[in-house]
Amino acid sequence: MVKNMPPAWIVYAWPRVLCETVHVPQWHFTHLSTQVLVHGHGEHPAMGQTVWQRDDELGRTVGVAWDWMSMPQGLVAMVDPMCLITNLQFVSGDGEVLAPLESVRQLNEIVHGLPWQDEVQRALALHH
Repeated sequence: MVKNMPPAWIVYAWPRVLCETVHVPQWHFTHLSTQVLVHGHGEHPAMGQTVWQRDDELGRTVGVAWDWMSMPQGLVAMVDPMCLITNLQFVSGDGEVLAPLESVRQLNEIVHGLPWQDEVQRALALHH
């Protein structure tokens, strides 16, 4: 494992960034770090965290992070798609703050578009 990787919860410490949902599909995030926190063996899955970020046009850093776990046959999955860490605060076009469930849906759309499984597989390969 590479030393000095930021933990996923560090995203909470970043300044809050308001975002209208119409802008999210245009955003491109880059991989910041993936950590293997539990080395799996036998019946016990490997587990860890991954952090992705982007800088918006105003120079603000936006991040999203989540826990992952290994699955049978070499697959990896999010531990809980309802539990993502971010400094984004989603708002509607009218400036209304989105309900938590709607925000989670937006975050999952971001995650779905990322090649995060490749980064997790790369991190796991370093530990075998």
